[in-house]
Amino acid sequence: MIKIFISLLFTILFLSSCAQKQIINSSSATILIKTPTMKFYDKGFISKFEDYTQVQIYSAGKTVLDLKVYKDKICKSTFECESSKEFNKKYLHYSYKENFLKLIFDNSKKETVFRDKEHDILIKIKKD
Repeated sequence: MIKIFISLLFTILFLSSCAQKQIINSSSATILIKTPTMKFYDKGFISKFEDYTQVQIYSAGKTVLDLKVYKDKICKSTFECESSKEFNKKYLHYSYKENFLKLIFDNSKKETVFRDKEHDILIKIKKD
C-alpha cells in the first residue's frame, strides 16, 4: 500500500514538473506605462514564454502589475483575462491593433518608446 502511494506521489510530482512553462527569454527593465487610466513607473521583468509574454512591475519589493500578454488576450494577476481589444479599449485606446501590447513588449530593442500625444499615452521600456 505504501509503495503504491509513494509511486503515485512520485508520478504526480514528475508530471506536474513537466507541465511548467519554460521561459525562453527574461530581462529586467525599467518600465513606464502612463495612460489616462494606468500609471506605472518602476523596475520589472519581461519574460517571454512560448505562447505569451509576462510583464511584471515591482515597487518596494511588491508586485504592482503582473500581466500575461497573449496574441489575442491579456490576463491580469487576478486570473482575470480579457480580449486584447477590450483591454486596449479600457486602458489604452480602442483604435490600437489587437496585438499592440504584445508587439511593444516582444520588441528586442534595448529601449522602446511609444508616445501618443493625442490620447495621452506613453509607454517606455528600457531593458538592462
